[in-house]
Amino acid sequence: MSEIEKTKYVYDVKSPKAEEFINHEEIEATLKYAEENKNNLELIDSIIAKAKLLKGLSHREASVLLACENQEKINEVYKLAEQIKKDFYGNRIVLFAPLYLSNYCINGCLYCPYHKNGKIERKKLTQEEIKQEVIALQDMGHKRLAIEAGEDPVNNPIEYILESLKTIYSIKHKNGAIRRVNVNIAATTVENYKKLKEAGIGTYILFQETYHKESYERLHPTGPKHNYAYHTEAMDRAQQGGIDDVGLGVLFGLELYKYEFAGLLMHAEHLEAVFGVGPHTISVPRVRPAADIDPSQFDNGIDDTIFEKIVACIRVAVPYTGMIISTREPEEVRAKLLHLGISQISGGSRTSVGGYTEEQREHDTEQFDVYDQRTLDEVVQWLMNMGYIPSFCTACYRAGRTGDRFMELCKSKQILNCCHPNALMTLKEYLCDYASPETQAVGEKLIEKEIPNIKSDKVREIAKERLEKIAKGERDFRF
Repeated sequence: MSEIEKTKYVYDVKSPKAEEFINHEEIEATLKYAEENKNNLELIDSIIAKAKLLKGLSHREASVLLACENQEKINEVYKLAEQIKKDFYGNRIVLFAPLYLSNYCINGCLYCPYHKNGKIERKKLTQEEIKQEVIALQDMGHKRLAIEAGEDPVNNPIEYILESLKTIYSIKHKNGAIRRVNVNIAATTVENYKKLKEAGIGTYILFQETYHKESYERLHPTGPKHNYAYHTEAMDRAQQGGIDDVGLGVLFGLELYKYEFAGLLMHAEHLEAVFGVGPHTISVPRVRPAADIDPSQFDNGIDDTIFEKIVACIRVAVPYTGMIISTREPEEVRAKLLHLGISQISGGSRTSVGGYTEEQREHDTEQFDVYDQRTLDEVVQWLMNMGYIPSFCTACYRAGRTGDRFMELCKSKQILNCCHPNALMTLKEYLCDYASPETQAVGEKLIEKEIPNIKSDKVREIAKERLEKIAKGERDFRF
């Protein structure tokens, strides 16, 4: 029996109540235990050995790795994180873009320029403006979006979100089409989650911001988001509403990172225990400058070294989940994190309402500063030059491989049989329709190199036939 197995800690992971599955006393005990064992190399070796079984780690086990100070062991975790990412997701990197619909918001979040008393210019896209934004994104080559909107029941009611989804899915421009729309909106009711499911959304995303209840309530002094329990229990209601792909995240820098790390993993454990499926994605944003927001106001910021360690430890703890890094991070940081477990990134992003069709105006409507300002084409070529396959694939969602069906395939590593050829086919579409000549040349060489890596002889031959058809103008093949 391991040292952690001998340690008695009890909290009700199956309870739908936030204070029970995100248990403050258990997090504090976990941090104390991790601190006491941060140099216990025998224990650390046993945790790394368990992680190599690819079944994941508990929040306590992962917290010990996060606290570890031995650089040799940290390097082992980094190496393992990269291997786990390859085992589950191969060398694919999924690409997406955010689409901001409205910055009207009635909350008082201290870290967000959208807060009720913020100085930014308020704007809400009409359906015609949404159409123009989507066409601009399609002309870049995007197939997957994440829509964003502030919480405002008058300006941004659920009916507006549903109408916007219908508009986005309806737009076919040249060879462009948005095939999957993920939704990042405020916590809502089971009934509204059912409506989102019926509208055909992909993943429902909601960041906790911070799992520390006292800090959460201080950072959200006014508005419906002030209710910690209602916000934290949103994923339970989403699952009850039929949305079986949900995405978690915290905003690192608001609270002590070790606390957030443990809380995030406890939330994942809760979803796995109650619904049989953990988070489809985990995002790891850091506090960034924005209009009237100064990150130095928050004294829990983390440097790049700690950030890399957090990403690697999440990857070994929750090996099956997709991990997302946005354009909040600069190119050099994103490059390092790709080697530590990241599987999805945004590219060519704008974080302002109307940002894809309007000239940027002094960041006055941006939710946060974009640190990676490159075009999508530049990001695609960059990924390929590092040996990654940029993927615009949305096949699993459209084929019904969501929730436990996706996780079953992912955990058995069978998902690669679909994802690898699908990535190559969607990359081929991008190269034919949107890529610069230089990017196209790099991409064709990559596809030629990757085709032999499709393990199934039958799938390989079908993929080759479909790649030829794509070159001749046909579109939207998938396994």
